[in-house]
Amino acid sequence: MGGFEGMLCSAAAVDVPLPGTATRVTGWLCVEQSGAWGRDVIADEVLGPEITAELAARTKAAHVRPTLIRKPGRSEFTGTRTVLLASSRPEGSWCERFEITDLKQLLDLDLHLLNGPPPKIGAPVTDPLVLVCAHGKRDQCCALLGRPIAADLAARWPGQVWECSHTGGHRFAPAMVLLPSGLTYGRIDAAAATDAVAATHRGAVSMTGLRGRSCYNPVEQVAELAVREQISAGVDDLTVRIQPDIATDPTLAGTAIVTHRDGRRWQVTAHAVALPPRQASCGATPKPVTALVADKIEPLTAG
Repeated sequence: MGGFEGMLCSAAAVDVPLPGTATRVTGWLCVEQSGAWGRDVIADEVLGPEITAELAARTKAAHVRPTLIRKPGRSEFTGTRTVLLASSRPEGSWCERFEITDLKQLLDLDLHLLNGPPPKIGAPVTDPLVLVCAHGKRDQCCALLGRPIAADLAARWPGQVWECSHTGGHRFAPAMVLLPSGLTYGRIDAAAATDAVAATHRGAVSMTGLRGRSCYNPVEQVAELAVREQISAGVDDLTVRIQPDIATDPTLAGTAIVTHRDGRRWQVTAHAVALPPRQASCGATPKPVTALVADKIEPLTAG
């Protein structure tokens, strides 16, 4: 199996390309939970059996990702929980914040509102928020590698950084998501994480460790990053649209058009590359891995 047995999944995946690996999420429901998280937010009924089944159905129907968050470091439950609602659409992303004293209040939310403009349920959040995966019950790499990153960032940006439950991609730990943009990072150290957060505060994008923007599918993520490697572009300067697949090449993953707000356009083609099997999580059985690579970037003329 390529000699990856017994390794931490993040060590076994060190040669797996990052572009195109961000979990696709456009809506986020983040609920503060200072106690134990269990392995699965929904299956383990972390938020209690009274609301979990209903909340699971509602988040699934609205295409919203339920995520647990907590302040870095140990803290006691005060009876009040912070809730974050975020929409990571490519245009018009937003985040709101409010507090609840009873988890049943979550069932008062119309989660379909996350597919539209800010619903004004809570206070608007103007500074970028940082989620760092520290879900040790899900995978040890996330806790071992994520918690120090979260603590370091929290010291620099108090109140803007949260440890969070599984974001997808244990093997890319330390893993970080910036809200509301949905910019997803992996395999970052403290310096790279700091640079990424600082860049977002400036409206810019740091490329180190960037896996993709969560609002896009893998091919679109790869296309956007390929263009960003060639030009300097702000967070919301680029939009990406997948093109119909008319090719017969079985390795072709897809083609996307990347458009800059100034009118420039690029056509990016991505192919699938097979890599040796390795584990997706610590202790899992190694399985074949397919990575996406942008191998053709063509500027398009206006019009």
